[in-house]
Amino acid sequence: MTAPLTPPHQPHEPSNESPNEPPNGSVPPNDAVGPQGWPTPYPPLPADDGGPSMATELRQAAVVAAVSTVAGAALGLLWLWLAPRVPLISDGKAVFLRDSEGEAAVGADGTFVLLALGFGAVAAALVFLFHRHGGVALVLSLAVGGVLGSSLGWGVGTFLGPTHDVVAHAREVGANVVFDAPLKLEMWAGALLAWPLAAMIVHLALTTLFGPRDPEPTWPPAPDARA
Repeated sequence: MTAPLTPPHQPHEPSNESPNEPPNGSVPPNDAVGPQGWPTPYPPLPADDGGPSMATELRQAAVVAAVSTVAGAALGLLWLWLAPRVPLISDGKAVFLRDSEGEAAVGADGTFVLLALGFGAVAAALVFLFHRHGGVALVLSLAVGGVLGSSLGWGVGTFLGPTHDVVAHAREVGANVVFDAPLKLEMWAGALLAWPLAAMIVHLALTTLFGPRDPEPTWPPAPDARA
C-alpha cells in the first residue's frame, strides 16, 4: 500500500479579509454600500430637496384659502357691476318680464362663471409663483378657497343688487315703470365650481411645465456574474 499523496486534513489558513468587506476584494461605489459594507441593489435615498416642512405647508395652505375667500368679495362686486340686468314691469296687478325673449338671466350666470374662471386662474398663478414646492395641501386650499370665495361673491352680489322683494318693489315704483329683477344664479352649482376647477387645472399645468424636477436615482453597476 502506498500513502495518499495529500494529507487527510488541511490546516486552516486565516484570512486577512474582514468579514464586513465584500468578496474578491471588490469595493462597491460609496452610494451602493449596504450597512455591512456589502453591495446593495438599491439606489441611495434622495437628499432633501429644500421643500417646506409639513407645518409650513399647512400654514401656507391656510393663508391661500383665507385670501381666496376674501377675494370673493371682489368677485361679487365685479359680478354686480358687469352682469346684465333683467328688466321687469308691473301693470299694477302682476309683474312681468319686459322682454320675454331676453337672455339677460343666462348672461348673469355666464358673467359669474367667466369672472370665477379668471379669479381661479390668477389665484393658481400667484400660488405657483410664491410657492414652487406646492403640495397636496396647497392644491386643496385652492379648491376650498375657490368654493368659499365663489359663495361669498354670490352673496355679495345678490345682497348689494336689486331687492328680492319684487312685489314690494313693483308697488313702490308704480305701474308701467321698468325696474331691475334681483341678481341671482340660475345654475349656482356649476357656477360655484368654476373657480376651484380653474385653479386646480392651471396650478397643475404650471407645476408640470415649470415646477422643480425630482433628481433621477443613480443605480449602482450590476455585479459581474463571472467574478
